[in-house]
Amino acid sequence: MTTLSQGTSQPAIPNWLGGFVRRIGIWACALVNYWERRAAIKTLRQLDDRALRDIGISRCHIEAAVGGAFNPGMGRFESETKQRL
Repeated sequence: MTTLSQGTSQPAIPNWLGGFVRRIGIWACALVNYWERRAAIKTLRQLDDRALRDIGISRCHIEAAVGGAFNPGMGRFESETKQRL
């Protein structure tokens, strides 16, 4: 019968470095999401009131609509972006 022994192995990346790299990735994703939301808000603000009314929002609700307050499914930039990566 073969005996397997488990030696102490060290991770490929030390814990503090791995956590740091993970944190950088989280910040990068958050920054990209922020830029996408700001671009969407800028685009909607360039529309006239009639065009906004056609898509079902008013000028005062642009930021809430981009954030998904009216339809939570529309504000899921983060989960879609993470699935693509």
